[in-house]
Amino acid sequence: MSSPPQFVAQILAYAGRRLLDVLIPPRCLKCGGIVDSPGALCPSCWEGISFIAAPVCSCCGTPFDVYLGDDALCAPCLEKPPRFGRARSVFRYDDASRALVLRFKHADRTGSAKTFARWMARAGSQLLAETDLILPVPLHPWRLLKRRYNQAALLGLELAKLSGKPCRTNILLRTRNTRPQGTMGRRARGRNLRGAFAVRHSELVEGKNLLLIDDVLTSGATLSECCKMLLGAGANQVDVLTLARVVLADEAKG
Repeated sequence: MSSPPQFVAQILAYAGRRLLDVLIPPRCLKCGGIVDSPGALCPSCWEGISFIAAPVCSCCGTPFDVYLGDDALCAPCLEKPPRFGRARSVFRYDDASRALVLRFKHADRTGSAKTFARWMARAGSQLLAETDLILPVPLHPWRLLKRRYNQAALLGLELAKLSGKPCRTNILLRTRNTRPQGTMGRRARGRNLRGAFAVRHSELVEGKNLLLIDDVLTSGATLSECCKMLLGAGANQVDVLTLARVVLADEAKG
């Protein structure tokens, strides 16, 4: 039970939050409508997001329509295993979620990082429990200067607070300012990213289980190149945790 001074402080803090909510009502992260608490989605936006849950590919986290076993792999992972050990994501990157991600990434909605990190911590709880070090996918310094923040670093730092695992933003570096990849095919993305990353302080990753953080898993080319460099520097395993992911079946339907 709280002592009297602590109890009074808790009451005052609660009253302050309620007053702030009245003066500046919390808004839905996606549509901007009024919601009950900061960092929330309204019911309509929440229902529109396709959150990813089991069953999924045990490697890349692609959702399955039916349960195929705890160790089941999707066809692409069977055909060509990715460089990462496992990947998990919170929701599908589709028409319903795209605005939510892009506002965080390009429109200074940095306050969303705390909520997104909580979602990611649930989706990647096993990966977080088994990692030694959290590493965000880096931006090139020129792009970071233009954007003013690295969304992957914001997510990584929040995940570090939630998990107690260290996050380092100065180990994996982007050494080449690559061309935007939005319209590129898979092979072109791979060529564009070749040699774009470097590892500093390889002694800090040698023999470690690492967790790469990014906002969206698309073709996997960026994450694959990062994994290549980290494994080459002596990492034991590299897993991936992202806020969203493109699901190939969705692209085929589109």
